[in-house]
Amino acid sequence: MDLNYTDQELAFQAEVRGWLKENLPAELAHRVKSGKHLSKADMEFWHATLNARGWLANHWPTEHGGTGWSPVERNIFEEECCLAYAPRIVPFGVSMLGPVLIKYGNEAQKNHWLPRILDGSDWWCQGYSEPGAGSDLASLKCKAVREGDHYVVNGQKTWTTLGQFANMIFCLVRTSSEGKPQEGISFLLIDMNTPGIDVRPIHLLEGTHEVNEVFFTDVKVPVENLVGEENKGWTYAKYLLTYERTGIAGVGFSMAAMGELKRVAGAQKRRGKHLADDPLYAARMARAEIELENMKVTNLRVVSAAAAGGVPGPESSMLKIKGTEIRQELNVLSRKAVGRYAMPFLPEAFEPGFNGPHVGPEHAAAQSKSYFNNRKITIFGGSNEIQKNIISKMILGL
Repeated sequence: MDLNYTDQELAFQAEVRGWLKENLPAELAHRVKSGKHLSKADMEFWHATLNARGWLANHWPTEHGGTGWSPVERNIFEEECCLAYAPRIVPFGVSMLGPVLIKYGNEAQKNHWLPRILDGSDWWCQGYSEPGAGSDLASLKCKAVREGDHYVVNGQKTWTTLGQFANMIFCLVRTSSEGKPQEGISFLLIDMNTPGIDVRPIHLLEGTHEVNEVFFTDVKVPVENLVGEENKGWTYAKYLLTYERTGIAGVGFSMAAMGELKRVAGAQKRRGKHLADDPLYAARMARAEIELENMKVTNLRVVSAAAAGGVPGPESSMLKIKGTEIRQELNVLSRKAVGRYAMPFLPEAFEPGFNGPHVGPEHAAAQSKSYFNNRKITIFGGSNEIQKNIISKMILGL
């Protein structure tokens, strides 16, 4: 296995860098880099910009609007977007639901929903977790009962990211209580404007409204919005989660964070010398970089396997564990690098249009915000403890 880019792949990397330089507004990239909040319009702008170039759904088959890129080219693109501080592509429609519909949806569903994901007609959110069903997702209780040509849905979902912007939600619902818990779950597509749906905000530690609770009371969903077969939704859910977990690893995000950390540590002085020259701090930073380099190699191994026709399996769990741990460690090191300037927290400083004074250097302002927000990444998408169980079962046979 060759982990070096070919001349063709290096040329592609240069093409992506050049396009990002020309099409990513510097002001938007600066807001991403400095941790400022992005509006719905910001995210829709980047979605539309990528779609106009034909690069939005780069992992989809070409017949559905994909690019035809190899897995290696897709990996290059994702890393370059992170290094350029482009807004992340909101994943729920493009990266999660899209692949499920392409693999398991019927032709009518593909023809209707896939173009609407691409052109932004629909903003999707994910209805998986419940108050009593997070990492133990099979214990979900949100119920759907078929009545004629509709399902009637009752229950609750929680931690619904960006649900306040969504007009559609893909949901795991219980359609049977017989057999194993996994055997009675179905995958439904639900219009958020249907009567009986109530979206309530959950405000996070740093004050942002990123996630929500969603309540369903006698919500009618057309039967044609069932993906695949009734009671087979667990299969589709697991397929979706392999893509989600690989994305949560955030190799590109960590590469960008490591580059910024080196810059700050090389400029910050303590007791007359640069922080990067402090033996204890330098050793911890080196350990993080070594683990990041190892994860990059593992990621390329997964990419290489995908190029040969493979599908992410337990490797996605490995990447999720190490990727999230590395991102959290970089948060810790970044806060240590700016010292006391990481302590003040001014929520208004992250809002668009803020031009007030910062306490300390601007790059220090978002350190606490990022630290607290990223406490969640070892939990969502299936906690790291659950990922270790998956690895022990699928690889070690325990």
